[in-house]
Amino acid sequence: MSGTHHAAAIPPQPDFTATFPGPHPASPHSRRTERELLSWLEEYPLLPHAKPRSILVNITSHGASRTFPTAAPDDLALFAKLLLWLTAFDDEHGEANAAANPAALVNHSGELMFVLTGVTPSSTANPFPGALHDLLARFRARTSPAKYLGLAASLRDTITALVWEAHHAAEPDGVALATYLAMRPHTVFVRTIIAAAEIVLDYELADSQRGLASVRCLESSVANLAGWINDLASYQREASRGPVQPLSLPTLLQARYHWELEQVFTHISGMCEDEADTARQRITELACAAPSALSAHARALENIARSFIWHTSHARYH
Repeated sequence: MSGTHHAAAIPPQPDFTATFPGPHPASPHSRRTERELLSWLEEYPLLPHAKPRSILVNITSHGASRTFPTAAPDDLALFAKLLLWLTAFDDEHGEANAAANPAALVNHSGELMFVLTGVTPSSTANPFPGALHDLLARFRARTSPAKYLGLAASLRDTITALVWEAHHAAEPDGVALATYLAMRPHTVFVRTIIAAAEIVLDYELADSQRGLASVRCLESSVANLAGWINDLASYQREASRGPVQPLSLPTLLQARYHWELEQVFTHISGMCEDEADTARQRITELACAAPSALSAHARALENIARSFIWHTSHARYH
């Protein structure tokens, strides 16, 4: 494979000025959220090292404030803790660590599955099960059984997807493109974020609304967009770690078509712009109705898309 992924020049990036132009709205509670995250990490030390902890707390608090800019302070902080937990678990037990010892990730994931069934962790040696138990109790207390079960199901899917990702990390070229595209929304956490939206913003789609083609299309477009944006933003940083290319969309397209990196990024940028256009059309369609769960969901998905676009400018990706 060509060594062009080490080039210093910034590859082509998608243009969202016509679909999701800035500035993106943000909650005024991001600093309060950041303080709460730091306090919570004292109780549950998910990240042992100061610098990664500081960067992750910063991007999570400010990212959460852009994901749900109208959320109440307590709801925003709870969501930020969930997002921090997911990212910290991936950082500490997934990605590079899992490639060296995937069996350990499977064992850790098994502990989490017990927690998702309602079992209280019996050991404090690993802070992740205890932190998840705390989060689930807080979400369960503030929402309906249906919305809670939806969130728990999305977390199971995400944990399963992280194990799948770790299993293929050593040989990413062997992953089928269609399989990767199906799994990516779960490994980037956007499906869990979408499930959390109804809890954090206090609305609930009826089953008939959830099954609408326009709703499914909007959720799919935002989910795809989140994964592809993240792949573009993180590719060069992850590729520089070597020796294996990251399991990401640029890697798979290079392997399939033997393109240079610039051509790959141009192609994915076009995919992102097309998906953003589809999402914008569905948002306009659903949000123009009278205030309802449908319009609330459309606005929630709009801000979720905006937050992923914002994330790419953070120091974590550079």
